[in-house]
Amino acid sequence: MRYSVLCLAIGSALTTSSVLAKSSEIEVIEVKGTYFNDYKVDTAKGAMRTDASLLETAQSVFVISDTVIDEQLATTLGEVLNNDASLTAGSKQRNRETFNLRGFGLSSSNGYLRDGHQHWSHYQQPIETLEQVEIIKGPSSILYGQSGPGGLVNMVTKKPTAKTIMNFGMDVDHLGSTRATADFGGAITSEEDLRYRAVLVKQDVTFDREYVDGNERTRDRFLGSLVLDYDINDSSFVRVHYDRTNDKAGLDTGAWLDSKGQVIGSDKTIRDFSWAFTDITVENKGIDFTHALTENFQVTVGYNEQDFSRQRFESAPRKPTDYQVGDSYGSRPYDRFDDWQFTTAFVDVTGEFELGGFDHQVLIGANSLDYYFHMKRDSSDKSVPYIEGNAQPAIPLLPKPREFTSEFDYYGVYIQDLVTINEQWQVSLGGRYDKQNKEGADNESFLPKGGVLYHPSENGTVYFSYSEGFEPQRSSKLDNPEDKNHDMKLDAVTSQQHEIGTKWQLVDDRLLITAAVFDISKTGTLITTDAEAGSGYTTVTTQAGKQRHTGFEFSAQGAVNDRLFVMGSVMNLDAEYVRDEYYEGKSPVDAPQWSASLWSRYEFSDAFAVNAGAFYQGERFADYDNTITKDAYTRVDVGATYKLGLSHADVNVRFNIENLFDKNYLAGGGVNNVTIGEGTTFRLALQAAF
Repeated sequence: MRYSVLCLAIGSALTTSSVLAKSSEIEVIEVKGTYFNDYKVDTAKGAMRTDASLLETAQSVFVISDTVIDEQLATTLGEVLNNDASLTAGSKQRNRETFNLRGFGLSSSNGYLRDGHQHWSHYQQPIETLEQVEIIKGPSSILYGQSGPGGLVNMVTKKPTAKTIMNFGMDVDHLGSTRATADFGGAITSEEDLRYRAVLVKQDVTFDREYVDGNERTRDRFLGSLVLDYDINDSSFVRVHYDRTNDKAGLDTGAWLDSKGQVIGSDKTIRDFSWAFTDITVENKGIDFTHALTENFQVTVGYNEQDFSRQRFESAPRKPTDYQVGDSYGSRPYDRFDDWQFTTAFVDVTGEFELGGFDHQVLIGANSLDYYFHMKRDSSDKSVPYIEGNAQPAIPLLPKPREFTSEFDYYGVYIQDLVTINEQWQVSLGGRYDKQNKEGADNESFLPKGGVLYHPSENGTVYFSYSEGFEPQRSSKLDNPEDKNHDMKLDAVTSQQHEIGTKWQLVDDRLLITAAVFDISKTGTLITTDAEAGSGYTTVTTQAGKQRHTGFEFSAQGAVNDRLFVMGSVMNLDAEYVRDEYYEGKSPVDAPQWSASLWSRYEFSDAFAVNAGAFYQGERFADYDNTITKDAYTRVDVGATYKLGLSHADVNVRFNIENLFDKNYLAGGGVNNVTIGEGTTFRLALQAAF
């Protein structure tokens, strides 16, 4: 009876009667063609840092496999994250992407992981190195330290294989953009104890938006990655990795909107000057070591150094008040050099044992982050006028350098225990102590996390969870002598989430259905108001700010039958500033009430398959005052794959059409930096595996 009630609840969100085939019809599964059930993933290591399955994870997690990345011919992380409706795009200015998860912005410093390491993500990620992307929803500070309330994106990289692989790819679009990829792997020694994986990418992009002077915006990217695995003995294993990205592109800080939310001028016009550019070099290098302490316990040690350098030569166009097409606008150019050093390390001890009649899956660990940033900037001392249609102006840069350095480190210790009481009940408990060392902003935090899981059957879970997150303030005390609360101790901004959800493996465990209701509060934001007359102070500052996001999510991914595969999700979100000096009662930018995504594949034969997808974003505000609205839109994508019958290689020819109906729409970003959705885009790819 309990099973039937839950199935009916799920069925109310998505009709599953066609999916629930008779067991006699699906008992024997025949593998056909190049693909099998490659839309569904059963584990997400980043969510628990253990081998717990998704059905044993009291948290909403959405996993996108590399099959979908390849089918969509994705070239950026944003194109991958489109597949989860809980993620919405923010601004794409300056050749990088920003995102919101459950309506909260993902920070470059603490919103992303790579293989469980905090990852500085101030650049477009090299997705060609990824085997899957895990979206871990809700506050996750217990395992990773400082992080926002929306959740985390964990990028899981491709690993070495004992089997020799040689994969080559080449794709081109209708604008002439090209990308060449090579992915190699295999055993180096005859004993197969030393293995490797190498990825090379060369990409040249021509964008569909142009500068005012008619010049094209282009991008030139190179990626090289190498991973080595070595089995020291039967109990010990070591992995070393290195990757380097060089990425240079012209700048496009986005289009300008008028007071009605309409683009000023042509959708294809870039307001930046054509000589503006950003040039990024990123290196990641590190080592991971795993040793089996006993049959049931192991220890893993990880270390990664990330070196990020960037030159950004900006034209910095400024939209005048009441700007009209044809008016001149100013620019204040600057040449900026950034250097980030982002060093992470962790030690995890995981194991399983029985105690008190209960089975325990325990994690005890510690991790740390060392952050360093230095910026030097040369600026112009006056604004450079620019009139549409005129030739490139001179750039009167004068020696007015400004330098800034910031550094801090933090470490945390954590414990987590997944207790199996019986076949139906599990309890997950954990906590973290975290300490930040930063001049003028030291911080200590303790965070709990807990969850209860009920399994009405072996293929279903109902759960409740509570989790917390934190983000320290820039300073440990309020420094304003004119404020009534001058010298007040500032606590970290904290977030709390309550979530109720359910997960079901249907169609002989080939289709994963999940649903969740969440309530997230972010508290501790500083609010400053005017002081009472005659009090002797001008302002009163308190840590009373609060932002609350509540919503519902539903997703389905996997095989409906032997030939039809789906990955779909929908989110309803109510996001609001509950207490805020300026925005109380208003909604955040780029937080639609409804969003949805669907991607599917149907295999007509072993050689021919088609894809179809639709991506919907509801109305969103473009400004924090909620006076300018961006219209809802639905973008439809289609594609097809044909496998050539060659004896020594698997060769696939792919043809994709993005935005099939040439829908005009505004993507992420605000009034002065909104991203224009691309029109109909054609991509042709040749992929060969030997």
